[in-house]
Amino acid sequence: MELRHLRYFRAVAEELHFGRAAQRLHIAQPPLSAQIRQLEAELGVELLTRSTRRVELTPAGTAYLAQVVAILDAVESAGAQAHRIAEGQEGHLTIGCVGSATYSLLPQLVRTLRDELPGVEVAVRGEMLAPELLSALGERRIDLALLRPPITGTDVVIEPIRSDRLIVALPDSHRLADRTELSVADLATDDLIAHAGHGRSVMNSVISGLWADAGFVPRIRHEVAETSTLVTLVAAGLGVAIVPAPTAALDIAGVRYADLIPHTSVELVAARPAHVHSPVVDQVVTVLHRLAHAPG
Repeated sequence: MELRHLRYFRAVAEELHFGRAAQRLHIAQPPLSAQIRQLEAELGVELLTRSTRRVELTPAGTAYLAQVVAILDAVESAGAQAHRIAEGQEGHLTIGCVGSATYSLLPQLVRTLRDELPGVEVAVRGEMLAPELLSALGERRIDLALLRPPITGTDVVIEPIRSDRLIVALPDSHRLADRTELSVADLATDDLIAHAGHGRSVMNSVISGLWADAGFVPRIRHEVAETSTLVTLVAAGLGVAIVPAPTAALDIAGVRYADLIPHTSVELVAARPAHVHSPVVDQVVTVLHRLAHAPG
C-alpha cells in the first residue's frame, strides 16, 4: 500500500463517481478503478459498492475514509512544516546578549520576530558578559549571541551588526551634570564604576585603554557584571561610568548622560557556532541587520 492508493480512494469516496475522481486526479478511469480494487484486495474489505448508476461507501469504507483523510492531512501538514523549518519560518531560538543590547536592539528584535516570524519561539538570556556568551554558544545553551569584540577562538562565526558610541553616565548631583560633552581629562579625578574586569568584560578593557591614551590611570572603585546594576550605582552617587549609548534607554532616575569626546564607539556583533547551520538564525541575523540600519 502506498500513499497514492489513499489519495485515489479519498478522491473516489468524496466524488462518489469514478469519472469525476479520475478527472480530479488527472489520470484515466480504468487505472483508477484497478488501484481501488487493489486496495480493497490488500485490505480484504469492500470499501465501495458499485452499480451502473452510482457508487456508495460501505460502512467499512466510511470509517476508512475518516482515517485516510486524517493520514493525508497529517502528511501534508508535516511537509508544510518541514518547508517552514527549512526556510527559517518555524523553530526555536535562544539569544544571549550583553546588557546594552538588551535595552535597545533586543526589544525591537523580539517585537519584529513576533510580527514577521510568528512560528519562531524566542527565548532571551540577557545581561551576560562575553566569556559567558561564548561558553553558552559552545555548549549549545544559546543559538545566537550579541556581544562586543574582540572575540577569541575560531569556533564561532562573527557578523558585525552596528557601532555604538560611548557616553558618560553621571549622578544628577555631579558637578559636571549639566555638561553635554565630557572628556577623559574631565573625569580623571572621579571614582569610576565599571563592568567586571580580569578579562570578563570588553568595556572594562575599553575604559583602561581610554584612560591610558589620555595619560591617566582609571580610579575604578566598583566592578559589576550587569549594566543595569552599574547605572543604578551611578544614580546612587557612587561614581561615574562609561557606557554604550543604548544604555540610556534604561532611563533610571538620578542619572544624566553626556557624550564622550573625542567620539569613541564600540562594535556590536552577532556570533553563532561555526559548524551549526540554522535557517532560523539566518533569518534573525537578516532582521538584525535591517533593524540596526533603520533610520532612527
